[in-house]
Amino acid sequence: MKKLLIFLFLQLVGSSTAFASESVGNHLNMTTSTLGILAVAVFVLGYSLVIAEEFIHLRKSKPVILAAGIIWILVALMAKSVEHGKELVEHTLNHNLLEYSALLLFLLTAMIYVNAMTERNVFESLRSWLIKKGYSYKKLFWITGFLAFFISPIADNLTTALLMGAVVLAVGSDKPKFVSIAFINIVVAANAGGAFSPFGDITTLMVWQSGHIDFFGFFALFVPSLVNFLLPAFIMSFVISNEVPQASNEDVKMKKGAISICVLFLCTIVTAVSFEQFLHLPPFLGMMTGMSYLFFFSYYLKLAEKKAADNTSEFNIFSKVAKAEWDTLLFFFGVIFCVGGLGAIGYLANVSHMIYDGLGPTNANIIAGVLSAIVDNIPVMFAILTMNPDMDSYQWLLVTMTAGVGGSLLSVGSAAGVALMGQSKGMYSFFSHMKWSWAIALGYGASIYVHYLING
Repeated sequence: MKKLLIFLFLQLVGSSTAFASESVGNHLNMTTSTLGILAVAVFVLGYSLVIAEEFIHLRKSKPVILAAGIIWILVALMAKSVEHGKELVEHTLNHNLLEYSALLLFLLTAMIYVNAMTERNVFESLRSWLIKKGYSYKKLFWITGFLAFFISPIADNLTTALLMGAVVLAVGSDKPKFVSIAFINIVVAANAGGAFSPFGDITTLMVWQSGHIDFFGFFALFVPSLVNFLLPAFIMSFVISNEVPQASNEDVKMKKGAISICVLFLCTIVTAVSFEQFLHLPPFLGMMTGMSYLFFFSYYLKLAEKKAADNTSEFNIFSKVAKAEWDTLLFFFGVIFCVGGLGAIGYLANVSHMIYDGLGPTNANIIAGVLSAIVDNIPVMFAILTMNPDMDSYQWLLVTMTAGVGGSLLSVGSAAGVALMGQSKGMYSFFSHMKWSWAIALGYGASIYVHYLING
């Protein structure tokens, strides 16, 4: 793998000579310059720290924000020696800022709703209900997998994985082998479920907001995503016993307004889709409008709780804003501006020419999915969107799916996997996941083939 990456990098730098005689166009075309190569080195170093987050405990937003700042300093210095360089830098920065703002406002609304549902015990109530049922380990394996698959398209794969992981830990804390395999199943299911919905993963959201696929177009990936989850789950299920763990009497009740908040979240999703489908307005504007529903409902809850003299559970909407995943949101800022800076230098144009023109879109999109397990799917997808290769809807759906489910190949390839490694108390690790990577790879290949049969 290291040799392959080195080869690709040398090809990337070397291919820039083919463009040397061309005009600047929409990038500086300075990939062979010392500052350009330094920018790549800064990005690689910053992202290496992101990959090592589990071991060094440095929040992933910190290195990429610093890397973004340094890269744009280098871009600005290079722009001084290029005609119209200042205008190009300004245009690229404004474009990246627009991309990030739309993503930030959309995700912020979704995170506030998820935090509100968490505070009202929606997810804890579901967890306690599952534990009380007294299902066998094998049934819990399948139930948590299917729930992860169907919840992640509405919530997100990270929240879904943590919720299902809590269920598995509650019933199998004395069964490390069960916890490990169940966690692998949850990661695969959550990533697969997120691939067929614009709300299920950051990459699908980015593709939707880019306008390449409309909202309902993503549901063409339902069957391929289901295959991606079911095939490895079926293989792994043979090592799960039918033993029944001891049932728990824990009973968690949802707080006042919990169901109403869930309904308002669905109304917010409908609003965002309607803004895009019927009014041709960006989805983030619909999400922000939907956030106002929650703000007004929080005012009603506050009045109702004061009237009932129940100050112990006062619902404060702005505390939900504070509890949003700011590390994740700032990480997206760093990634978008890092990749945008490299694009301004000219690297993305070269990569697009080398991979998409050289290998063809199908092979390139399959490789993108494998890379997303190593690098993370967000920079991979943003780079592809920035390159904007000439592809039809079938290919855009293919890369959406591969970037979403490719992260399941390794435990560090998705936010769901990284989060569960932290939650598992050592029972689920990089190497325990890797033992089943071959089964996950079979699901990855099968989902691509099914997508070809259904949508090709």
